[in-house]
Amino acid sequence: MAARPSPALYARALARALTLAWLSVAGLVQAVLAVVILILSIAFGFAFFFPVTRTVVRRGAERARDRVARWSGMRIPSPYLPPPPPPVPQPDGMYRVGRTLYKTPRVPARIDRQMWMFSDPATWRDVAWRLLDPFVAAAFGVLPLLVIGYGLAVGWLWTPLAAPLGIAVAVATLAVLPWLIRAYTLWTRQILSPADRSLLDRRLRQLVRSRREAIDSQAAELRRIERELHDGAQARLVAVGMTLDAARRAAKTDPAEARALLARAREESAAALGELRRVVRGIHPPVLAERGLGDAVRALALDNPLKAEVTVDLPVRPDAPVESAAYFAIGGVLDTLARDPKVRAAHVDISHRGPRLRLAVTVNGGEDIAEGEFGEIERRLSAFDGVLAVSTAPGGPTMVTMDLPHALSGTVADETSKMPLWKTTLVVLGISLGWLPLFPQGTVPAVMKIIGTEDPGWFLALHLPEPFQWPVIVFMILLGLFLYSMVTVLPLTHERRQPDAVLPHVRDHGGR
Repeated sequence: MAARPSPALYARALARALTLAWLSVAGLVQAVLAVVILILSIAFGFAFFFPVTRTVVRRGAERARDRVARWSGMRIPSPYLPPPPPPVPQPDGMYRVGRTLYKTPRVPARIDRQMWMFSDPATWRDVAWRLLDPFVAAAFGVLPLLVIGYGLAVGWLWTPLAAPLGIAVAVATLAVLPWLIRAYTLWTRQILSPADRSLLDRRLRQLVRSRREAIDSQAAELRRIERELHDGAQARLVAVGMTLDAARRAAKTDPAEARALLARAREESAAALGELRRVVRGIHPPVLAERGLGDAVRALALDNPLKAEVTVDLPVRPDAPVESAAYFAIGGVLDTLARDPKVRAAHVDISHRGPRLRLAVTVNGGEDIAEGEFGEIERRLSAFDGVLAVSTAPGGPTMVTMDLPHALSGTVADETSKMPLWKTTLVVLGISLGWLPLFPQGTVPAVMKIIGTEDPGWFLALHLPEPFQWPVIVFMILLGLFLYSMVTVLPLTHERRQPDAVLPHVRDHGGR
């Protein structure tokens, strides 16, 4: 059963509405100054004003992102493109920008920085937010406060007969105020979130880094295989050849020694075969290809010094590269945790949530494990957008969680993306009915009352006594805004509540 809204919820909503009222006034002043400085910067060529404006607007946008994180718990990531790298001189020592050469990097660096500031989409989104936010903050903060104040004062300012209706309007406005504050945070999140270009640029840098790490990991794997073959199987095969040659020479003079040498050669060949099998298992274990990830990890746990219990909940097998990465990641984590003498047992959980594959290894102890010891595992998982997180409680268990967000894409239906029927019904009702109180019964009667039209028409509020007209008009407008904010809030909150990937390699000493 859903918990009842507490009085503290409405107290916080009132305090935040007062904050929005102040921000609407202060933001309007900043917006006017920003427009003036932009006109001076662009139209009249005073370009040196633009960096100052950008800095002021960006600081305000960052404060808005922090405010949204405090009010709603939804963190808005930084959307800005990375600053340009320092200019690189040519072989002759000159710095080129287009067709112009410069002796020092000062001017090229300034040009690159200006191009970076003007070409970043997040800069212009910040400017758009600065210009629009005062009016949005007034709509979601100032207007509800005015309605609440009007509803409480109508009985004393006009007629006592209107007091019950005024109080009802004030209470109804206070009831929807948390939703209005929520709608404001969603508007801020929508306009201040990273643009598609920023996300694409960030994704491109991530792919370049993942590709470089995958190439380095592959090269290191090849060197490991070469080293194991050279130091293991190859050395044993050379020893077998020398033993057989000695047995051939001793066969004529000392048959007993020749038989002993042949037996030794047989042992060396068996050891060389074992070395080759270990190398093959290090490349791709046969049990992984034949039986899948669950049985391969169970076989891996049998050879590990830790007493490991394995739990598997996978409806289908992941693709072969994902299986291989997950297998070696679990093996690396178990080997790393086994170095701690306090660790005796481990629990390995392999599960999924829609297309997301989650690998969790939990042990008692392990707080002495260094964070950097999981770097190679992170690099192996990064090729699949995987991340790793370590959670340690002092004196308690240590959990290493590896998350591959798209490991089962195309094989498992993502059931978490569907909204429940009741949410879908509310969204449809909001879209279908929100226009009715907002425009025909709210905005239009307000305009008619302001211009003094005497014909009430079919507008409900204009047929009521004079003291009741404005409260009903304002209530209708708020009802329409509430319905449309519900249409916006429900899908976004449902989307934000979907399981997110764990943060990359974070050690939390405060427990899970």
